[in-house]
Amino acid sequence: MPMIDVYAAEGTFRDRKTLARDMAAAVMKWEGVPPLPLFMDNTAAFVHDLPADSISNVNGSSNYVRVQVLTPVGVLNREKQLGVVRELTDIVAAAGGDPTLAERTWVLLYESPEGGWGVAGHANTGADTASQARKALGKE
Repeated sequence: MPMIDVYAAEGTFRDRKTLARDMAAAVMKWEGVPPLPLFMDNTAAFVHDLPADSISNVNGSSNYVRVQVLTPVGVLNREKQLGVVRELTDIVAAAGGDPTLAERTWVLLYESPEGGWGVAGHANTGADTASQARKALGKE
């Protein structure tokens, strides 16, 4: 299940809850998983407001956004990588009310190794998740 972290200077986003929900929904869409509680309850985004003086490029600008997306290994092929990066960038710019924010949004995609993420006290593998999804769909 993906986890999304959004880091930006305080005040960049008016409605952080909607931003978080939209980011989580976009990643779920690009992963191509069914809208089961298993996935909907365990795909989340976290919006981190940072003091403006804690972000800087070489020139001293602090109006950047960093988005980190952690997914299970192998879930996003190249087409999906391109799509999710574009959509998350667009969501950030819209949520910030500034189309030029897209030019200053970095999206970093990370993959969790097999068994390298856990929820409810269990380190899950792809097979574990697939089994849970089949049960939820009544196919097991």
